[in-house]
Amino acid sequence: MGLSAFWIVSVLLALAVAALLVLALLRGRTQGADPAAAYDVQVYRDQLREVDRDVARGVLTEAEGERVRVEVSRRLLEADRAARTAGAETTAPRGLSIAAAIFTGIAVLAGAFGLYWTLGAPDYPDMPLAARISAAEELRDARPSQAALETAAAGTMPEITPDERFAELMDRLRAAMEENPDDPQGLELLVVNEARLGNFVAAYTAQQRLIEVKGDDLVADDFGDLADLMILAAGGIVSPEAEQALNRALALDPANGPARYYTGLLQFQTRRPDLTFATWQSLLTESRTDDPWVPPILSQMPEVAQLAGVRWTPPSAPPIVGPDSPGPSQEDVEAASDLTPEERDQMVRGMVDGLAERLATDGGTPEDWARLIRALGVLQELDRAGAIWTEAQTVFADAPEALDQIRTAAQLAGVAE
Repeated sequence: MGLSAFWIVSVLLALAVAALLVLALLRGRTQGADPAAAYDVQVYRDQLREVDRDVARGVLTEAEGERVRVEVSRRLLEADRAARTAGAETTAPRGLSIAAAIFTGIAVLAGAFGLYWTLGAPDYPDMPLAARISAAEELRDARPSQAALETAAAGTMPEITPDERFAELMDRLRAAMEENPDDPQGLELLVVNEARLGNFVAAYTAQQRLIEVKGDDLVADDFGDLADLMILAAGGIVSPEAEQALNRALALDPANGPARYYTGLLQFQTRRPDLTFATWQSLLTESRTDDPWVPPILSQMPEVAQLAGVRWTPPSAPPIVGPDSPGPSQEDVEAASDLTPEERDQMVRGMVDGLAERLATDGGTPEDWARLIRALGVLQELDRAGAIWTEAQTVFADAPEALDQIRTAAQLAGVAE
């Protein structure tokens, strides 16, 4: 539809609505008596005629008929008086009705076009669904490379100055990796600690080397971690190179949480909020409350749903944590959309504390212990992470495979050798 045709149709529709409102106001002043009172008047008139018929048939004597006529006539007079009074009260003065009708018509027209001029896009061309999808695909194909994004984000990265002891250990670790670049444990430590310093390029470079060293022993998290570090290095943008890492992670494990979260983020960044909503909604319903992607999904879903044209409310029950775990309250979940970054960080810490309390009271799987140690490492609560690792060595002393899984998490957190 052309711009001129759009305005013609809009004006005609607005005039039609205004005309209906004006006619309703003008018709209202000629409505007359109250319908209920008018009905009573008609009933009593019918009763008078019925009395005459009953007297004629001999059902009532003349004296009885006269008494009934007097009573019905009295009620008829009262009903007629009520009808006239109601009609007088509900009939507005003609001048006032006309003025109200004119004001209403002007208000409807001015309000409609004023709101559209403020909130709408009068000069925006039509863009059918197929065109929007095509534009999104072009935007996705035209994304900058990882290197270009890193250059653009270089000045925005926070500078982290380590203490002298940590800096010395990092120098020794880097030197050791130069001498032995194929040591997987050393590479894992290098990845974690470079990331801790904000050196995300160095961190994902080490992760790439770790992937090469692992060979056939790769798991989805290896590529998920690589994508995560690349996205952090690119200032939060999912580059084509990071997308390749996400695809590798999902090929190994279609249920991988970090890869699914970042895939939804990529879809959002390339103007496909409909796909983002579907991806994140599915992930949210399958996640634990202590999974790190849950708070950011909850905080962004209202905007995603609005752009996708979907009515969304926070889940009536919290995402699952375990068979018997209550998770956060409904109020906590609903409030997540209004949290500031500081408040979301506090919420994550609360979830981590909840997981720690659950493990202390009810125990948990090796995956739960490893998840807690990794989360504490990300939060820089290394003393707590070390204490959990020490306790795990006692709890899983008779389960070497489980302990190896937890040890890997402790090494990534920097609290185990």
